[in-house]
Amino acid sequence: MAPRTPVLLLVLLFCALPVRSFYQHTLVLEMAKLLLENYCIPENLVGMQEAIQRAIKSREILQISDRKTLATVLTVGVQGALNDPRLSVSYEPSFSPLPLQALSSLPVEQQLRLLRNSIKLDILDSDVGYLRIDRIIDEETLLKFGPLLRENVWDKAAQTSSLILDLRFSTAGGWSGIPSIVSYFTEPHSLVHIDTVYDRPSNTTTELWTMSSVRGKTFGGKKDMIVLIGRRTAGAAEAVAYTLKHLNRAIVVGERSAGGSLKVRKFRIAESDFYITMPVARSVSPITGKSWEVSGISPTVNVAAREALAKAQTFLAVRSRIPKVLQIVSDIIGRFYAFADRVQALLQQLESADLFSVVSEEDLAARLNHDLQTASEDPRLIISELLPRNVGYLRFDTMADIEAAKGAAPRLVKSVWNKLVDTDSLIIDMRYNAGGSSTAVPLWCSYFVDGEPLQHLYTVYDRTTKTRVEVMTLPEVSGQRYDPGKDVYILTSHMTGSAAEAFVRAMRDLNRVTIVGEPTAGGSLSSATYQIGESVLYASIPNQVVTSAATGKLWSISGVEPDVFAQARDALPVAQRIISARLLKREKGR
Repeated sequence: MAPRTPVLLLVLLFCALPVRSFYQHTLVLEMAKLLLENYCIPENLVGMQEAIQRAIKSREILQISDRKTLATVLTVGVQGALNDPRLSVSYEPSFSPLPLQALSSLPVEQQLRLLRNSIKLDILDSDVGYLRIDRIIDEETLLKFGPLLRENVWDKAAQTSSLILDLRFSTAGGWSGIPSIVSYFTEPHSLVHIDTVYDRPSNTTTELWTMSSVRGKTFGGKKDMIVLIGRRTAGAAEAVAYTLKHLNRAIVVGERSAGGSLKVRKFRIAESDFYITMPVARSVSPITGKSWEVSGISPTVNVAAREALAKAQTFLAVRSRIPKVLQIVSDIIGRFYAFADRVQALLQQLESADLFSVVSEEDLAARLNHDLQTASEDPRLIISELLPRNVGYLRFDTMADIEAAKGAAPRLVKSVWNKLVDTDSLIIDMRYNAGGSSTAVPLWCSYFVDGEPLQHLYTVYDRTTKTRVEVMTLPEVSGQRYDPGKDVYILTSHMTGSAAEAFVRAMRDLNRVTIVGEPTAGGSLSSATYQIGESVLYASIPNQVVTSAATGKLWSISGVEPDVFAQARDALPVAQRIISARLLKREKGR
């Protein structure tokens, strides 16, 4: 059986033009030869030349009369066959190729002008450095102008508290400068293999390593750093951003990069006016075993390139507060956490927490919650994000009886309620409230409805006493009532039960609440205990049934179903997102 012709060759040949016999035979053969000798992924081209010869002899070639159309068709064919958009064929009868000239070979004045235009440093608010690099400078030029760069850029950037490296407009440069830039932002104690570059024309492989020492001051590897990228970020700049990202040295913000190449060359195809442009060098990261070429770099935080700088400043502001947050959380746990035998493990967990990618308070709260709850095996240990806008948060974990509640009311109103009553929305967290006395349920409900007329909440029938009691809201409460027009959210879990569940049910019957979380525990308000004869056995028998005043139906014993289902640990952020969305919708409607 004859060998099969590769897809690439069929595309090239069946789209090629026999304008003259030159185009029919020589053009395609010479293009194939250039690819075989220079394309950076030679394994994709195995058997190419022999297959072309077989395909030409088959005479199955399309007729295309326009040379520019031919170039376009060949471009589409070669890109599709090799899945590489960096390849292109052009028809340029007036093109005059310029000799390749390294930056270091330019006149000194021209090099200085290019350096000043390519590397710029500003100091932003809060001592944040902003370093924009539009061209990665090759190592030879960096050495030549080292003192100038150290004085005007590197030494000044090293003194900033955090730094934004802007590579959104970096489209060119020499890959020999990559180790110097990466080394400036890492610790010099150990050498790190950061890239392997294969050059196809010379058939050589070069390993890039960080440097053991960098002249002058360095920014180092511990301070916060963000790299900005965009769709124009290409070549050596992509290698820098990719390396810093996967060394966990920098958070990358912006859009997916171009997916270019460290080295691209343009070749004339024989003596024709056709040219083929192709990548001739390939980068493979030893850190990941993969390459950023073709696919580009996926940012840590995906935002429009034009918004990336502002977002980066916001992220750095959040990160600057992390050490203080950890210190305060450690102090609170050390002083107040009930399980003293777990405190040391929790403090160690906070000290070793991996917060590298945290860019918001929500991120920080989620990460700390996961780490602390895992270490303590205690789901009640919660770090909550600062609530959006003017939103109140009230958590109580037990239901006191009515007399205790009334006695504590003046103090609670002054220290807690007065801070909440003027908020735009209120979150009541009952995820860890297993119940208590139901006698205070009408008091708590009364804070969320008007004083008049009184509202019938529910009716309790006690079979033990053969009594029926209608439970109503109260005409007077200590302090102000919460505006009935404002939104209230209750967070629930499978632990929410007994009197706490009664409060949730009553608030739902009043159409006064949105419930977020898990179904509640279910059960009844009261059970009586009876000894079984003279034995040591006792029976716990529910002795009350409750009828809803709103529906006229008995309360179910299966628990309260939430309006918005969420796992208990996620209920607070879910409620926050609902509130933010509703407030934004109202603002747009004004």
